[in-house]
Amino acid sequence: MSQQLSHQQLLQVTEEFGTPLYVYHAERIKEQYEKLLNAFAGADVKFFYAAKALTNINILKYIKSIGCNIDCSSINEAKLAAKAGFLPSTILYTSNNISFEEVEEAQRMGIHINIDSISNLKKFGQRFGHSYPVGIRLRPNIMAGGNLKISTGHSASKFGVPLEDIQEVLKVQQQTNLPIRTLHIHTGSEIKDVGVFAKGIEILFEAAQHFPELEVIDLGGGFKIPYMPGEEGTDIELLGKKVKDEFDEYEKKYGKHFQVWFEPGKFLVSEAGYFITKVNVLKHSGEISFAGVDSGLNHFIRPMFYGAYHEIENISNPNGEKKNYNVVGNICETDTFAENRLLPEVREGDHLVFRNAGAYGFEMSSHYNSRFKPAEVMIKDGKAQLIRKRDVLDDLLKNQEDIL
Repeated sequence: MSQQLSHQQLLQVTEEFGTPLYVYHAERIKEQYEKLLNAFAGADVKFFYAAKALTNINILKYIKSIGCNIDCSSINEAKLAAKAGFLPSTILYTSNNISFEEVEEAQRMGIHINIDSISNLKKFGQRFGHSYPVGIRLRPNIMAGGNLKISTGHSASKFGVPLEDIQEVLKVQQQTNLPIRTLHIHTGSEIKDVGVFAKGIEILFEAAQHFPELEVIDLGGGFKIPYMPGEEGTDIELLGKKVKDEFDEYEKKYGKHFQVWFEPGKFLVSEAGYFITKVNVLKHSGEISFAGVDSGLNHFIRPMFYGAYHEIENISNPNGEKKNYNVVGNICETDTFAENRLLPEVREGDHLVFRNAGAYGFEMSSHYNSRFKPAEVMIKDGKAQLIRKRDVLDDLLKNQEDIL
């Protein structure tokens, strides 16, 4: 049974910390991680938490405490991981159109590196030769994911070295004696079909024949989690069995063992997160009822950016008569969280909670309209603790130089 925070627990934290507010349930993160460990039991698999989903230092420390590794998309995420106590051997850095200086910085940290361009691969090989093993991020030309904005492996994607350029990779390897230890792909987010991962395995097995020092096949992340009631996520158990069977068969056929890496982000933290708002204003326009809350796309952009669906609950009046509402924000821009959403009667002052808000919620927040970023709270062992203060006016002025 999945652990969920009760309406009463959520209301209690709003009384103490106010709104808008991000709340994270630590034990739910652990529960998700254990689901992965159980599903892939028997296979040689390592998991690296995709930090881009949520980088609060306390979340990173907690994820380290449960035994998970970490995947970083920028050198600053890698530095945060080090500050959280992750050892270099547990940090993976997957670059994306970045300067070679940043790649060099990652090398100095002694962490795992996936390189995503021929240009940086050449520079790395010329600079380090055979002294530092790397991974290659390949673009597998697979269309997958919830929508185009979160699909990263298709033939028009900016990500990775195109599969058709693999001869260029081999040329660099031969010219510089660069040890290529990992082949990596990431096809997108919200991947429900296990067949997409199977196709990726097939592609990487074929490519693996060219790399004698290869030790790791990295299948990225993108596991789907349910957002809508009744929706199903990726069948993790089926995927675990598929991975074990495919890699056992490869080892039997070719006498070569590979470790498998995955980078789950949203899978670990999304369902552990709650975003709580307060209803400021009710407006009526014909048949439309607007519930205007004390937040907007500046705090929670996913519905506007991706068209993402998030379940909304009226935790102040859960047994009220069901009515339809457009839940909207307070930003000077269209910032609709939900249209024609059936909710228990909403009253001014009620608290609405958005579920599945742990991934890419606070992480993508901004100071648009010069509004303060919300506070963050973590509930662990039943105790709520502040892990980020709500902004104050000085935070809006920080780093500005007053020259007039």
